[in-house]
Amino acid sequence: MDIVAIFLTLAVLILVGAYLYAPFLRGYGQRVTAEERELSALLAERERVLSSLQELDFDFKLGKIPEGEYPDQRTNLLQKGADILRRIDALSAEHPREAAKTGGKKITDSDIESMIAKRRAERKGKFDGFCPKCGKPVLATDRFCPSCGKALK
Repeated sequence: MDIVAIFLTLAVLILVGAYLYAPFLRGYGQRVTAEERELSALLAERERVLSSLQELDFDFKLGKIPEGEYPDQRTNLLQKGADILRRIDALSAEHPREAAKTGGKKITDSDIESMIAKRRAERKGKFDGFCPKCGKPVLATDRFCPSCGKALK
């Protein structure tokens, strides 16, 4: 009976070890290079700048930011965003993994135009009328007007 318990425990330990070691065999444990780390940081910074820009525009529309300060703040954020995009382009052009994600092909203007047309067609189907306060168009899923903030439902 003792020998059976030892073999059973050994078998369970081998199975657990194989399960834990499997990701290393599949290549999931690839090391991240400094370029990949920098690219990831730049992408996160880009998202931060975009959300800051959206918040700035929204606050300006609500009158929380004086008209004299708004253009300077917006220009600074746009400049930061442009610098980040340039650095992202430079890094992704050098990095082979990023080129593999897009299939190695460049996106042309016609591709972008077709994506925009598709997006507009999707949004057009979700149109639900106009805001009763400011008259801007609203979507069926909107609970508040995206322009003035009035509750719709």
